[in-house]
Amino acid sequence: MTEDVQKHSVHTLVFRSLKRTHDMFVSDHAKSIPLDEQSHHMKMGVKLKTEYEAVLHMPVLKEGKDRVPQLSSSLQGHQTYTQADDPDYLITGTHAYPSGPGVALTADTKMHRNPSEGGVHSMALALPPSQVRQEASRTAASVAEIHRHVGGAERSGVVSLMEGGGTRNSALSRRAPTMPKPQWHPPWKLFRVISGHLGWVRSIAVEPGNQWFVTGSADRTIKIWDLASGKLKLSLTGHISTVRGVAVSNRSPYLFSCGEDKQVKCWDLEYNKVIRHYHGHLSAVYDLDLHPTIDVLMTCSRDATARVWDIRTKANVHTLTGHTNTVATVRCQAAEPQVVTGSHDSTIRLWDLVAGKTRATLTNHKKSVRTLALHPRQYTFASGSADNIKQWMFPDGNFIQNLSGHNAIINTLAVNSDGVLVSGADNGTIHMWDWRTGYNFQRIHAAVQPGSLDSESGIFACVFDHSESRLITAEADKTIKVYKEDDTASEESHPINWKPEILKRKRF
Repeated sequence: MTEDVQKHSVHTLVFRSLKRTHDMFVSDHAKSIPLDEQSHHMKMGVKLKTEYEAVLHMPVLKEGKDRVPQLSSSLQGHQTYTQADDPDYLITGTHAYPSGPGVALTADTKMHRNPSEGGVHSMALALPPSQVRQEASRTAASVAEIHRHVGGAERSGVVSLMEGGGTRNSALSRRAPTMPKPQWHPPWKLFRVISGHLGWVRSIAVEPGNQWFVTGSADRTIKIWDLASGKLKLSLTGHISTVRGVAVSNRSPYLFSCGEDKQVKCWDLEYNKVIRHYHGHLSAVYDLDLHPTIDVLMTCSRDATARVWDIRTKANVHTLTGHTNTVATVRCQAAEPQVVTGSHDSTIRLWDLVAGKTRATLTNHKKSVRTLALHPRQYTFASGSADNIKQWMFPDGNFIQNLSGHNAIINTLAVNSDGVLVSGADNGTIHMWDWRTGYNFQRIHAAVQPGSLDSESGIFACVFDHSESRLITAEADKTIKVYKEDDTASEESHPINWKPEILKRKRF
């Protein structure tokens, strides 16, 4: 006969467990471990150096020394109090390491000495131009600037004064921020609709000679079209799933394509057949791009990686890892950083192509980054996401501004030399923006092809031809649409409706 297990309330069981835990560790609480002075000094020293190194040496005037503030002539006729001529100050606060064996504060370490005039002038040549005022590399103003950078900080609370009185210096008063007026751009109108694909048209590329363009589709085919007439020239078959990316080389007669079948193919356009495969991606390949000056190919995939391929040897030069979700878009340029990727993990990464490592990660977007566009003339680029279109400055990815208003999932961006940025979205809308000011000067929602559903109006890709007079879009209604500028439009017939805010806030 089995014994009945005694049942206890949860309250009793919890407190019994707490008591057992307390009894087990009570000996640890009873003992007090003596503090090791040497270890404590070392710990505090490391902590001070890592966290407060920049503000440990705060120079102030020696106490008890009666001194008249010296005014040195500066640029623009105003005078500024500096400590450039004062050879020593007393360092208050703590040393970079706490006092202990061998690191005690002494009379020498407490006194800060400024560099000599010769050293100051040699440093003036080494300072970046942004830190030295124009045409003042060897004036009193630049000397004071250098003293400030090497530790002789100007005493806080001293304000610049006009020579004639106590009014605020005009050099210090800021001008009210003004918004530049956007450049006028002619509106774009639908010029031609090309049909022929049997599935969603997912990608477009224009060949360097501007004679034809190529499209990739969900019907697994690649089609080449005459740019002038819009007639079909050639169809290429070989992919076994949606073709997500196409690119035409300007260095060789090759066409590159990638698709959801994990394949990356190189087509010889003289023989119209595949001559190379690039194996390595573990999932669908979403985009590809060619480096403009060297024979390498970049691809990005749903396996959260981007890969760098040697075109001729088919070798996988680098596997760029770091994204935590699908890498949706990749772009190349000749300048640093040479590779930029956007991902569904909401980040943009700028890559060092030589090392194969990330040099910067941009985390401003809150939604998936599906497209990137590099400006053809400026050292800038734009990224498209469902939350915003953002503009960035190379090489470090400094944020410029948001382009808000296209409230949809942005699938594609294109920008031309005139500063027209085009964004295409999942709901079939196209917005035209002035690059410099972010002014949305036109919105287009073209009708879908007869026989298609209204919901089949998504824009998957768009590109300007090389003359930048035509815009080609790839759409979900299985058509390719060509837009061109309206020649009859003028600033009078289509005026700029510009109503800027007092201060445009740069939201991150």
